Amino acid sequence: MPDPAQLALFFLAALVLAVTPGPGIFYVAARTLAGGRAEGVASSFGTGLGGMAHVLAGSLGVSALVLASAELFTGLKLLGAAYLIWVGFRTIRFARQEAGLGPNGIPAMGPARAFREGVWVEALNPKTAAFFLAFVPQFVDPSRGLVALQFVSLGFVSVALNTLADIAVAFAAGHIREGAAARPGLIRRLREGSGAAMMALGLGLALAKKPAG
Repeated sequence: MPDPAQLALFFLAALVLAVTPGPGIFYVAARTLAGGRAEGVASSFGTGLGGMAHVLAGSLGVSALVLASAELFTGLKLLGAAYLIWVGFRTIRFARQEAGLGPNGIPAMGPARAFREGVWVEALNPKTAAFFLAFVPQFVDPSRGLVALQFVSLGFVSVALNTLADIAVAFAAGHIREGAAARPGLIRRLREGSGAAMMALGLGLALAKKPAG
């Protein structure tokens, strides 16, 4: 592992990046506004697991292979974008069908499904792979050996910080949603807005360019 000074620098940089608003935070906020705090927290853990998939792939060189191939990058990007757009569309549709409730008053999506969606949304995002491959290696010390283990360890710290930030956002967004609970019309508009936000994130991912180099 890097020396303590390098680890402290990495932790500080990762923390700043974790609390900086980005697609992950906006996705969790949208998921929370659409389905409540439990779904937001579940999606936070889901995106965390999806992020770890990129960390493990990066340590094995798979992410580098994807980024080196324009075809693979584009394919993964479009698949992830299509999935996000579909999730957003479905959220809007549910919002217009009895506020997303099923015939027995059961939410159309529970935490388990929100967790699975979070995994796929993050795992299918090649920009996450680009981030880990650009950020983590700066703090890996080859002279200390076990480079892959260093990469995974540092990546895990980054993912953990991102997940904690996402959970904080889920609680904040959940508080906003609870404050609107007495106004069904506002809840419906929040759900529709969150669905539109997810579709916008999908379009943003579809337009993402392959990182240079």
